[in-house]
Amino acid sequence: MTKQDLFEQILKKKSYLCVGLDTDIKKIPKHLLATEDPIFEFNRQIIDATAQYAVAYKPNIAFYEAMGVKGWQSLQKTIDYIPKDIFTIADAKRGDIGNTSELYARTFFDKASSGLDFDSVTVAPYMGRDSVQPFLAFEGKWVILLGLTSNVGSHDFQHLKVEVDGEQKALFEQVLTKSQEWGGSDAMMYVVGATQADKLAEIRKIVPDHFLLVPGVGAQGGSLEEVSRYGMNKQCGLLVNSARAIIYASNGEDFAEVAAEEARKVQQEMEGYLSAIL
Repeated sequence: MTKQDLFEQILKKKSYLCVGLDTDIKKIPKHLLATEDPIFEFNRQIIDATAQYAVAYKPNIAFYEAMGVKGWQSLQKTIDYIPKDIFTIADAKRGDIGNTSELYARTFFDKASSGLDFDSVTVAPYMGRDSVQPFLAFEGKWVILLGLTSNVGSHDFQHLKVEVDGEQKALFEQVLTKSQEWGGSDAMMYVVGATQADKLAEIRKIVPDHFLLVPGVGAQGGSLEEVSRYGMNKQCGLLVNSARAIIYASNGEDFAEVAAEEARKVQQEMEGYLSAIL
């Protein structure tokens, strides 16, 4: 999916909502446990209920890996089920030396090899250029590089000051600056946590044209209004993720209907912010 394709979906749906499919067998409604594949059945109903409001889906790979072979089968069925005009994100946070990264990239991008065909994957930048480039080698696929995350521990390293060409800057700022040498705004996005909304204005100065994947709105307490005010650019430039607040809004047999209503509320709020900018 191209950057223009994604922007057109945003305009069509008046939404930049990404629904996180953090599907936990211990949290899904109990009546689904009697089905052949409870994880896929939950995801299927969530997708059916929210697809009109969402421009992206983001399965967190750990929730599927934890279930072994059955989890990977559920993941593959889920990706195959998502409508092809909706952007898909493998939230895997991979990153290793070149040949290993090449295999990770094959895992998520090469359907003939793994059975999976995501549009994008989240990648950790700590090991530098040669750990990221193998993902960028897949034409039409996206790297979503960890920039500034929403967890408390982000302050352990990401905000540390480093000296670059005689200038002091935060480590996350150097990640954003340096990584633009590896891939442009048509192949690379950045993760910026919603709980770091106060940093979005300065982040936009460094990466004005890139899309930002913003987790942390909803259950983690991030402000959609602040994220939209400081993070939006002329092509929206945002994918705002909400997982628990939508998919676990109800644990009864009405879970899909309630999820749809929560997604609709987010979409309506987003429509207002979009109309003020675009």
